[in-house]
Amino acid sequence: MIESLAKPVKALRAWIRGRRAGSRRRRIPTQLIQLGVIFAVVGVGMFLMRQKFVPDTFGDLGHYRAAAVAANAELEPRYAGWQECAMCHPDKVEAKNSSFHRTVSCESCHGPANDHASNPMQLKPELPAGREPCLACHSYLASRPTGFPQIIEERHNPVRACTGCHDAHDPTPPESIQECSACHNTIARSKAVSPHAPLDCEVCHEAPPEHKVQPRAHVPKKPFEREFCGTCHDRRARPPEEIRGVDLSVYEIPRIDLVTHGGTFVCWQCHYQHSPEAR
Repeated sequence: MIESLAKPVKALRAWIRGRRAGSRRRRIPTQLIQLGVIFAVVGVGMFLMRQKFVPDTFGDLGHYRAAAVAANAELEPRYAGWQECAMCHPDKVEAKNSSFHRTVSCESCHGPANDHASNPMQLKPELPAGREPCLACHSYLASRPTGFPQIIEERHNPVRACTGCHDAHDPTPPESIQECSACHNTIARSKAVSPHAPLDCEVCHEAPPEHKVQPRAHVPKKPFEREFCGTCHDRRARPPEEIRGVDLSVYEIPRIDLVTHGGTFVCWQCHYQHSPEAR
């Protein structure tokens, strides 16, 4: 009888071992459990923080606090706008709107004018004095776009107030700027210590006279071909003896074979034209 029960008992033990092995295979790894706990804690924390810090009216009208509309409406206006200025100063506004300062608001220089517009006889606007207000925009800064009027304070009419030469509402210079360095100071400094220093800028750049008055509207031309540099530097070419009053015979001009030198590259891919030492 014992022998007859041995076979079923053996099968039962095998089944139990199989169940235990299967449960071990299906067990969730410990690291996944820990990661899940972390995500759950972070999620609950973010939910609680949102409930605490997000304003009640946020999202009612859009992706902002709806109550801010009413709060801003209760603030006392400080700026009047140039339209208010034009009512009493039409000549000044007309001059400004037709000048280089046409995109500059009156209150950028004169400060908030709502109080003045409400009581013009008693409350006067600010009158910019000295050089500092103008230097906020026109002091030399390399990151400003080429052609934007800039000065170096220590060199440009030192101490003298800007309004001594320029009308603030129509700041056109009393005479056209003749020197390229007035706007291209960084380039001028590089060229001043290079072999190209004796050459006038217009030897390479065809700049119409209007460029000195409206630099962005009248852009000078630039060389686009190797042959332009070859006029002076190609061995086969016969360079001019004089360029715009500069006697070239006293200078040792580097000469190259334009056909074989540099392949298909244009000259300024290897040489900086304002300081053209080889690099």
